[in-house]
Amino acid sequence: MRVIVLGAGIVGVTSAYQLAKAGHTVTVIDRQKGPALETSFANAGEVSFGYCSPWAAPGIPMKALKWLFMEHAPLILRPKIDGAMLSWLLRMLANCTSERYAINKSRMLRLADYSRISLAALRKETAIEYDQRMQGTLQLFRTQVQLDASAKDVEALAADGIPYEVLDRDACVRTEPALAHVREKIVGGLLTPKDETGDCFKFTNELAKKAEQLGVRFSWSTEIKGLDIEAGRVRGVVTKWGTLPADAVVVALGSYSPLLLKCHGIKLPVYPVKGYSLTIPITDSSRAPESTIMDETFKIAITRLGDRIRVGGMAEISGYSNDLGLARRSTLEHSVMDLFPGGDAKEATFWSGLRPMTPDGTPAIGPTKIAGLFLNTGHGTLGWTMSFGSARVIADLVSGRKPEIDATDLAVSRYALSHCQKSHGG
Repeated sequence: MRVIVLGAGIVGVTSAYQLAKAGHTVTVIDRQKGPALETSFANAGEVSFGYCSPWAAPGIPMKALKWLFMEHAPLILRPKIDGAMLSWLLRMLANCTSERYAINKSRMLRLADYSRISLAALRKETAIEYDQRMQGTLQLFRTQVQLDASAKDVEALAADGIPYEVLDRDACVRTEPALAHVREKIVGGLLTPKDETGDCFKFTNELAKKAEQLGVRFSWSTEIKGLDIEAGRVRGVVTKWGTLPADAVVVALGSYSPLLLKCHGIKLPVYPVKGYSLTIPITDSSRAPESTIMDETFKIAITRLGDRIRVGGMAEISGYSNDLGLARRSTLEHSVMDLFPGGDAKEATFWSGLRPMTPDGTPAIGPTKIAGLFLNTGHGTLGWTMSFGSARVIADLVSGRKPEIDATDLAVSRYALSHCQKSHGG
């Protein structure tokens, strides 16, 4: 078939690659001049197959209120008159129950573990290089309360067969030797050893080249005007250059997906949540991380990428604004320099990107009510992690094959189903 993929971030490019492997003629359309120039450009660098949790969790509403008054807050809310923001926040709050958390986390872990397998296969067949390391993620706890609260995550990991280790202070230092300099600041950690790290921008660009070798065509600097739909079926994509015909279209536009879809009667509960990152050159490797550390206090990931440290995190709910806030830079610097002062923060590159978040944390992958129109979006902070498995799922669905994992509860229709069940007391 002729398949058009909308978006050339990590999710769009992996989708295009897998669709081409499945034998389709694939075109990727993006408004930027190259791959991974928006949300995939400078993310935290962690590929978190085990450290994989929905933001909507029990206790989050109370924590969120407390965070709003912290100097180095992991959450920043800038309320505005915005129906989409309010609707998304209310849906997210509805998912902050133990029952919903368990369901959503199980979905995420299922897709993430499949993504781990898919990335290993992709790496084997392409020999792709992207500053990758396979040394796990260490979720670092500065207080006993944080360590005790990790029990719910341990339970979910065990239920899904995901390897993990609960570490005391000494074991954390053995895992990340640079922590020896600040051992008194930590009480323990949760290690997910199958997690990986890597430069998402490098990976996406290298995979785009390999996709081109498979025949994928990229249309850069191309504005998408809308979809050409006739008799309930997608027929193509309308661009500033004209209409490109297609038998199937995959929407992988991240936070901008709902803006396109609402014009065609599809309500997608995806909202942009801004994240920030610093990329710091390493000056003292003995005080730099070996892999990824998640600083639980500030919800900030600190990752080793070759000769650089990537520091990423925070959640700013402020609509589609991509302005850089200097106070956010201060928070990133505080977290990394407090634990790993092995880089030159003055020489750091500061960046922000809009993560496409769903209220339950699970991406929207699958068909829509319009025949031939598919979604692969809403991955939130885990697009880098889930992209490989998501791409294989969407390639199977477009090709009319049953995916290798259960993907029925990943489709956007789950929101309508939940509403229907709730309305009938189910």
